[in-house]
Amino acid sequence: MQTASKKVINGWAMYDWANSAYNLVITTTIFPAYYDAITTTKTGNTVSHKLQLLGAEFESASLYNYAIATAYFLIAIISPVLSSIADYKGNKKRFMQFFCYLGGLSCCALYWFQRETLSLGILCCILAAIGYCGSLVFYNSYLPEIAADEDKDRISAQGFAYGYIGSVLLQLICFAFVLKPEWFGIKDSSFAPRLSFLLVGIWWMGFAQITFARLPKGTAALQNKANNIFTNGFKELNKVWLQVKEMPVLKSFLLSFFFYSMGVQTVMLAATLFASQVIGLPTPKLIISLLIIQIVAIAGAYIMAKLSQRFGNFQVLMLVVMIWVVICISAYFITSEMQFYMLAVSVGLVMGGIQSLSRSTYGKIMPDTHDTTSFFSFYDVTEKIAIVIGMFSFGLVQQLTGNMRNSVITLIVFFIAGLICLFITLQKEKQARVINLVR
Repeated sequence: MQTASKKVINGWAMYDWANSAYNLVITTTIFPAYYDAITTTKTGNTVSHKLQLLGAEFESASLYNYAIATAYFLIAIISPVLSSIADYKGNKKRFMQFFCYLGGLSCCALYWFQRETLSLGILCCILAAIGYCGSLVFYNSYLPEIAADEDKDRISAQGFAYGYIGSVLLQLICFAFVLKPEWFGIKDSSFAPRLSFLLVGIWWMGFAQITFARLPKGTAALQNKANNIFTNGFKELNKVWLQVKEMPVLKSFLLSFFFYSMGVQTVMLAATLFASQVIGLPTPKLIISLLIIQIVAIAGAYIMAKLSQRFGNFQVLMLVVMIWVVICISAYFITSEMQFYMLAVSVGLVMGGIQSLSRSTYGKIMPDTHDTTSFFSFYDVTEKIAIVIGMFSFGLVQQLTGNMRNSVITLIVFFIAGLICLFITLQKEKQARVINLVR
């Protein structure tokens, strides 16, 4: 196939620009910092992070981790069926729009989140995550349809780069309100972050219109009209699973992706609360350090794409995962702000690279098929279940031990398991090439 026009490619990448504002402001910087601030109680020299919700007591960070895990668990259950239906009907754009608006409106609703409305905040947090993840199932599935194999790494990296640039721009706007509220006559300390949540929703839904205007509707797969659409969806999901089982390289890669995603996504989602509660980083410095991660990640995505062209996707992924292991070991021992900043730069370098390269690698090794959404739903479900296990494990270890540092040890185990599976995948890929040459 030929790569789509520049207009379509740029339109596709603009959805990264649109939704990455959620990923930066809501999941990484301002929302976690705001959440930590309003859920922290100080009595004299005593600081408490205990919360009461639905008759149970939680550590605030653990409750946040459980909420995110719940969102990803729900999307892991529903996305395979929805994506299969979208493939059959050829209307993946409609589903993408639905989840985009669900996420965007939920971000807007966080404007009303305060300590007194904890339940509302947790609910909107869950719905926003579902909207974000749900839309990505359909967004990612467009990659094989608009990019030839030789262009997948570059275009995938372009999407992530657009996302980092767009999210940083909105983050800077939000910084002005959060760090310098007096410039705008803001006296309520909670208003600036809540305004940021509202802006994220507007930004996300607004720029997504460029994507929706330029992307094709999608190609309908052949379907058995004797079955209803939900039955067809389940049958399609089972058909994809049967194909995956017969493809050793794809199956092995998904297993490695499953393990290292437990670590990558948990680091991204838990970094803010770790820096705040363990390192004691003040909110302004915390937000700036996380902004550094986003800026460095732009370069990281392109660097990894270039390296993969020279050395191969699996080799570069193994290198990146090894760096993640070193990062997690370092995180267990860090105690100062400067050490955290150095770690932030390292995370930024490999964060964009591993996400971009994982997506394009999967797009390369999956079969040539019209059922792209169904195949990418497998990719998405693998990642979402990994996040559920990663976040739940991270929160549970902290809940049981009372020390978030101990949770980092679980991430090290996840990355090492992913590294081993990547090595096995590389060996299988080499064997497959030899067999093809013999034939």
